[in-house]
Amino acid sequence: MEQPTFKSISLRLLKYFMNGLLLMSPLAITGYVVYWVITTLDGWLDLSIPGLGLLITLAGITLVGFVGSGLLIGPILSFIEKLLTRAPFIKLIYTSIKDLMEAFVGDKRKFNQPVMVKLSDGTFKPGFLTQEDLSQLGYPGFVAVYLPHSYNFSGNIFVVAAEAVKKVDVNATEYMKFIVSGGVTHFN
Repeated sequence: MEQPTFKSISLRLLKYFMNGLLLMSPLAITGYVVYWVITTLDGWLDLSIPGLGLLITLAGITLVGFVGSGLLIGPILSFIEKLLTRAPFIKLIYTSIKDLMEAFVGDKRKFNQPVMVKLSDGTFKPGFLTQEDLSQLGYPGFVAVYLPHSYNFSGNIFVVAAEAVKKVDVNATEYMKFIVSGGVTHFN
């Protein structure tokens, strides 16, 4: 039997270290983010009970959502929104944030139609159909497709010929995870 060398032991230890890093990193980073959110909210609200700030924030957001869903508050929120959309700089910020939030959550989600776009070289790029008709822009027969970047929360919008786009029948959330993970996440 061959005696292990310093190099083989070092490579084995490095392999074990990398495996440990792969196992611990997601746990440690998730734990740190949760800890940071809780301590930040507790600090803002000047609370000494850990986690109470998070609970108060979640309850407050839920309460605002409940009250905002009521018939009495609707006209008030509509009035406030009209005021915000009349101020030039505030309108840009408000409508951009509102559109971004509506794209991911709520009844008006925009990233709900997964597609594959056939590129000129024959490869395919996964994305989401966001507009099915661009005639109003002078591009009849074209669609708007959002192509997210992998390992990043950004992407680009492309105007693509409708025949180059094929709808994909999968869960939109799972599809987004697939794209953002660089294709390593499996569909459930």
